[in-house]
Amino acid sequence: MHNVREHTVHTEATLARLGSGVQAFARTVADFVLPPQCPVCRSIINEQGHLCPECWMTLDLVELPVCDRLGIPFALPAKPGTVSAGAEAAPPVFARARCAVLYNEPARQLVHGLKYRDRSDYALPMARMMFRAGHELLDGADIIMPVPLHARRLWSRRFNQSLQLAAHLSRFADVPLMYDGLSRTRATPQQVGLSDTQRKRKVANAFSVSARHVPVIRGHRVVLIDDVLTTGATANAASRALLRAGANNVDVLVFAQVAEILQAAI
Repeated sequence: MHNVREHTVHTEATLARLGSGVQAFARTVADFVLPPQCPVCRSIINEQGHLCPECWMTLDLVELPVCDRLGIPFALPAKPGTVSAGAEAAPPVFARARCAVLYNEPARQLVHGLKYRDRSDYALPMARMMFRAGHELLDGADIIMPVPLHARRLWSRRFNQSLQLAAHLSRFADVPLMYDGLSRTRATPQQVGLSDTQRKRKVANAFSVSARHVPVIRGHRVVLIDDVLTTGATANAASRALLRAGANNVDVLVFAQVAEILQAAI
């Protein structure tokens, strides 16, 4: 693990502003001028980075028991380690997935606000919920890695929402963050509205690991971070690239999981 931590020193330095004294000072000033607000409804709350009780109650939090492979909740009691019918019929490339919430309208507001409206303040409460849902994955992790954007999309969007979530989770779990271990080598179109087959075709061979990262990844347990898990096509493609590079295990931790995979898995 020493080489993993060495590799991520420059990453942690680049992202140091997330926990720097400058940001803490700025937050203190901002809280003095404008009290902390719920990122969804903007009502006054006690501490920045949380949701108000009313908005919290509108989220469909995922609770045990869940499918051990896909992380979707079971409607009936189930033993730990139980795998859903959907996961047995089409086993994912990754070992396990966990999600904080199911993708309902309040969850969509958070995801879209972070991804499309530059609401970086949404990342902290989302990451806190992900940490709660994914502690079993993070406890055994060697590396936290965000699902990357293609350079073209990163340029147009200016930031990667998955990296913002991953940076918080790295700090919460005290697990090294490798922001550049995985590359998106092929630009893929937006996948909204595409079928599972179309999604798989669009992301096939879209990810790669450069030769210089292989020695760092080889033999280690990686947790991939993303905002939403829909059909699993992107998570599978990214996981396949990491396993080919020698990762010992790849798990996936997301904020929200949509109903399509839920319906297919029960």
